[in-house]
Amino acid sequence: MKTLAVGHRLEVLQPPRLHDDALIERLRAVGADALVVAAFGLLLPSALLAAARHGAINIHASLLPRWRGAAPIQRALLAGDAETGVSIMQMDAGLDTGAVFAQPPLPIAPEDDYGTLHDRLAALGADALLEVLAALVAGRARAVPQPRSGASYAPKIEKAETWLRWERPAAELERAVRAFRPAPGANARFDGKALKIWRAHVVAGRGAPGTLLERAEALCVACGDQALALEELQPAGGRRMPVGDFLRGHRMSRDARFE
Repeated sequence: MKTLAVGHRLEVLQPPRLHDDALIERLRAVGADALVVAAFGLLLPSALLAAARHGAINIHASLLPRWRGAAPIQRALLAGDAETGVSIMQMDAGLDTGAVFAQPPLPIAPEDDYGTLHDRLAALGADALLEVLAALVAGRARAVPQPRSGASYAPKIEKAETWLRWERPAAELERAVRAFRPAPGANARFDGKALKIWRAHVVAGRGAPGTLLERAEALCVACGDQALALEELQPAGGRRMPVGDFLRGHRMSRDARFE
């Protein structure tokens, strides 16, 4: 945004803090119709929310009140939601609690990961935002309060969550691989060494969680329910590679397993 603004010779403000009377007065002097907020991790002070004629309009990547908070896209994938969407909302003093102008939905495809879903939601949100802003200027926009029930929260992803727990069902772990791709990656420890798992799919199979199942030219790991067939890995300090390349270049001990 800054690069685009500077290229069009637009003024860019980057205040070190939001609780600043001079900043509020500067924004009021601009006479903005609305403030647009996207991917901003802090609550805005009430004076800033009121600095523009139509207040602050937020683009949030979920169908509110589901998944309020910092990581709505990854939480939707982790939970196995079949649908998500974008909420164009009027910001208030709460965390993603304001009234909603528009909520275009978006199906989550089985192959979606954080990267693909983020990009599809970004395009959807941009279109929806322009429609809402036009409606605001025309006096046609109406915001509807969020339902009192159905709220859930999407806290930021902690590093500990990225480690796969093999006692969990394979379907849950496959969703985690997609939720953490392209970043930060799903972590595992195999044969005593850390690696990242970038692609995997669920297969039938039974065994003690973390043990390898007998499959030709494959690396299948038993889980709490079914098994996870690994497709793409990245050893610590190495490159991402298909599992076949990993197997050809990795000498495993007889009792090798995922921890």
